Amino acid sequence: MRQDERAPFVQALLRARRAAYPPGEFVDQESFMLASEVLTLARAAGVAPGVSVLDLGCGVAGPGRLIAQELGCDYLGVDYSPSAIDIARERAGDLPCRFDVARIPPLPSGRFQVVLLLETMLAFPDKVRLLREVTDVLPEGGRFALTFEEGRPLTAQERAAMPDADTVWLTPLTEMVRLLTDVGLRVSWQQDCTESHLTTADSLLRAYASEGDEIADSVGRRALDELLGAHRLWRDWLGSGRVRKFALVAEKV
Repeated sequence: MRQDERAPFVQALLRARRAAYPPGEFVDQESFMLASEVLTLARAAGVAPGVSVLDLGCGVAGPGRLIAQELGCDYLGVDYSPSAIDIARERAGDLPCRFDVARIPPLPSGRFQVVLLLETMLAFPDKVRLLREVTDVLPEGGRFALTFEEGRPLTAQERAAMPDADTVWLTPLTEMVRLLTDVGLRVSWQQDCTESHLTTADSLLRAYASEGDEIADSVGRRALDELLGAHRLWRDWLGSGRVRKFALVAEKV
């Protein structure tokens, strides 16, 4: 999906997404995370009133807006899609949120007490550069809160089956912990989200299939087929243990 297509995609999938999540768990997220999981991770990272938060790859910033509303913070969301940032700004209303359009890395200048990276670590083939820059913007004691897809790198056959496979770079848990440690970040909190995200992936797949004709009318049949194909793979991989999902908080030491 090209980034200038984000706005029609958000609108086309909205009804199916609302139907797929349990009551109270949908907050405009574009991922498998539940709203309650977002808040649990943010609390584990120490997000609170007055805490400066940088949200990388925020998209339309559903989780970021939830955090700002429920926990209070000085929030900056960054994404390289102008249309996503336009939606985020419109939906933020009077919330204490700021947004910038930028490609990550590099990271914005300044210091932030918490850096968030939700559901997009797999898109970075060069994780070392990203983690070094995260460390640079954190003060001592600052926290990096992230989710990531854990597993061996995709095989050639798996890459051929996955739409947009150039954005899927899996990492084993032991390697992720080592990468964090190497840049001066110590894991202080960890949660396995695999079962929850499997349930969400399966629910989203069924909702998209149910709304398939309407979605195809908005974004095209090929885009729908790729959407369904990707969700089938995530459901199968999460269900078989090929991929696990983790949320982590790592503190700068």
